[in-house]
Amino acid sequence: MKKNSLFLITVSLMGSLLVAPTQAKTLEDIQASGKIVIGTDGTFPPFQYFDKGQLSGFEIDIGNEVAKRLGVTPEWKPMSFDSLLAGLNQDRWDIVIASFTVTPERAKSVHFTSPLYCTGGVIVSKKPNIKTISDLDGKTVAVQTGSIFFQKASDIPGIKQIRNFASDSDARNAMVSGRADAWLSDKFVAKLAIASQPDQGMKIGDFVTKATVASATKNGNNELSSAYDKILADIQSDGTYEKISKKWFDEDIRCM
Repeated sequence: MKKNSLFLITVSLMGSLLVAPTQAKTLEDIQASGKIVIGTDGTFPPFQYFDKGQLSGFEIDIGNEVAKRLGVTPEWKPMSFDSLLAGLNQDRWDIVIASFTVTPERAKSVHFTSPLYCTGGVIVSKKPNIKTISDLDGKTVAVQTGSIFFQKASDIPGIKQIRNFASDSDARNAMVSGRADAWLSDKFVAKLAIASQPDQGMKIGDFVTKATVASATKNGNNELSSAYDKILADIQSDGTYEKISKKWFDEDIRCM
């Protein structure tokens, strides 16, 4: 028994030495490879979504501009929202650009870049008596899994049921079809949904949260995050950011 135990311990220690911590690609590695791999959600219009089979949206335009100024080609990797930060730490992509709200909890596991835009979460419903947080008492609320809106809904007392969906669009559809009384989402997403489906009778209610949104890199990947921050500052100062923002929102959505 002692010999077998010693053998198992030795094998275990040898195995642990062979499994080295993964290392994110540095800026130099990315530029040498000629591409940057960007994780995104792809179901959150107008920020990032598929239009006729092609990724489109505000964040896609921003990411493409960042890649252009880095001198590399962007390779977008659309994945489920709740897997993106974990995938970043597994080095499945170099950066995540997917409308992540900066929170203290998330900031423990990844590095957030300079703010990309500021926004807020709102209540959306077809029912005229649902406008405020207190109106959600006894109601069913639809949200996207892993989103800040799911977290916020969990903190609101009195909600009868939280229905979480893989995509924000599915959460919206649940409210539209009557499977949920309200939908919590980003105010810009809600405005686009109402404009594109005016016959559905959706109305925006009160804010449930204010949000600062940023892209994310792996902790310790300082050269890449610094390069991203510089490019973001450059496109905000030279008018490129404003042009992209007004293309999608008719306003400048940077944090003021």
